[in-house]
Amino acid sequence: MPNDRPDPDELLRRVRAEEAHARRAKLRIFFGFAPGVGKTYRMLQVARDAAQAHGLDVVVGVVETHHRAETVAMLQGLAIMPRKQVDYRGRVIEEFDIDAALARRPALLLVDELAHTNARGSRHTKRWQDVLELLDAGIDVLTTVNVQHVESLNDVVSQITGIQVRETVPDSILDRADAIELVDIAPEDLLQRLKEGKVYVPEQAQRAVEHFFQRGNLLALRELALRRTAQHVDEDVQEYREQHGVTATWPAGERILVCVGPAPSSGRLIRAAARMAAGLRCP
Repeated sequence: MPNDRPDPDELLRRVRAEEAHARRAKLRIFFGFAPGVGKTYRMLQVARDAAQAHGLDVVVGVVETHHRAETVAMLQGLAIMPRKQVDYRGRVIEEFDIDAALARRPALLLVDELAHTNARGSRHTKRWQDVLELLDAGIDVLTTVNVQHVESLNDVVSQITGIQVRETVPDSILDRADAIELVDIAPEDLLQRLKEGKVYVPEQAQRAVEHFFQRGNLLALRELALRRTAQHVDEDVQEYREQHGVTATWPAGERILVCVGPAPSSGRLIRAAARMAAGLRCP
């Protein structure tokens, strides 16, 4: 008779891994394909819900509103930490105060724009390094980043847009995230927001439309963001299966359903569906 009893050592390993995962600080990333899609607004929504519904001690470490009225309004009622004044070449620059955040030790801290480069004289060169220190200290963090800042996609983004993005975030930060939430809108809606002055001031908006914010660029960047988010979901599924000893294949793959009738166009629909199925490697 086959021995179907689970390996005690394997069970112990899984339990310890789950306990370690439960104890570590949580990182949630709000991910977008371009500025103006609503990442910061969505992050503030989640933070307000956590404060009001669950009574968590939620603190804004740094949030860049870019003078967007809707985003400014979402800050009302949240505790906001003063920024640190950094003297750089005769100018005073305001930066996130990591020491104050570590001393305050909130349950949940908001740290916007993960790819930001800190002013010279700061403890860390990059804001994502600040976030890693906060996580090591046991503080849960909400943050935002766009797909063009992901290091492994830097060359692809440059080929798409013709713009070399200098501020990048290592892929390992996205791998460290407990959750990545894609904040997505249609490129046409984003361009409309740009025209209405909800993303940049008029002069900046015009330059953006002429360069980065071309519809073709936005479509390609959106696809990259969708694919990178799906990759993270796949990794989460694989990790769950390993932790819980799931060996059977789950029916989570794509299927293509074609609605056809007696119209002459049905043949074209079936052929198009066949091409899609071949590309997705699904039935």
